[in-house]
Amino acid sequence: MKMVSAAKLRRAQDAIIQMRPYAQKLQEMLSNIVSNVDGGSQIALAEVRPVKKALLIVVTSDRGLCGAYNANIQKAAIAAIQQRFAQVHANGNLVIWAIGKKGAEFFQKRGYTVDTRFRDTFLKLSFEGVQACAQEAVKAFTNKEFDAVEIVYSEFKNAATQRFASEPFLPIPKQENTKGEKVQKADFIFEPEKDVLIAELMPKILNTQLYKAVLDGNASEHGARMTAMDKASENANELLKTLKISYNRARQAAITTELTEIVSGAAALQG
Repeated sequence: MKMVSAAKLRRAQDAIIQMRPYAQKLQEMLSNIVSNVDGGSQIALAEVRPVKKALLIVVTSDRGLCGAYNANIQKAAIAAIQQRFAQVHANGNLVIWAIGKKGAEFFQKRGYTVDTRFRDTFLKLSFEGVQACAQEAVKAFTNKEFDAVEIVYSEFKNAATQRFASEPFLPIPKQENTKGEKVQKADFIFEPEKDVLIAELMPKILNTQLYKAVLDGNASEHGARMTAMDKASENANELLKTLKISYNRARQAAITTELTEIVSGAAALQG
C-alpha cells in the first residue's frame, strides 16, 4: 500500500502544485472584485445574509489505513459547526454534503443531515464531477436554500504534513489586509459589460476553488497513507526483531535444558 500510494502521490502532488497558483490568483481576483466593484452588494453570490441555513462540504477519503487523516478532517468539521453553526445545527438547518465515504459514514452515524449524492466524487475524481457539486451549491445558495456554504478539507503541504481547514465558499468573501481593512481597489477593465462578465466568471471560478480543495484532499490522502504505511512497516520490523530475539532466547533456553538433562543422565548412568 505504501508503494501504491507513493506512485499515486506523485501524480496527485503534481496536479495540485500546478493547479494551486491558478486557483489562488482567481480567488484573489474574485475577492478583490467583490470588495471593490460599485454595487457589489447586488452580486447574488456575494450577498451576505443572516445565517439561518448552512451547508458544509466535507472532503474525506473513501478508504481508511491513512493514519489520522479522516479523523482530523472530521474534527475540523465539528469544530466549524460548534464555532459558527451551533445554533443552525440545533435548529436542524445544517446540511453536510460528503465528498468521500468516510465522511458520509461518520456524520450519518452521529445523526447529522447528510446528502450523499456527491459521495463518490472523490473515488471518481474528475473536474466534471466536482463541477456538478459546485454548481449545485451555487444554485442552492442563489435560491436561498442556504445562507452560507463552507468547505472542510485538508490542504496538502508535503507527504507528512497537511493543514486541516474550514474555508468560506459562499457568499464570496471580501478581500482584506492583515488589519481587517479593505485592500486597495484594483484597476480592472471590464470587457464586455461588468455585470455580464462577473455573472459568467463567478461560477467558473467557484468550480475551480472546489476542484482545488478536492485535489488537495486527494494528495493529502495519499501522503497520509504513504506515511502511515511506512510507520506500520517500521513497527512491524521492530516487532519482528523483538519476536525473533524472544524466539532465540526461548530456543536457547530449551537447548540448554536438554543438554543439561543429557549430561545429567549420562553422569547418572556412569555412576
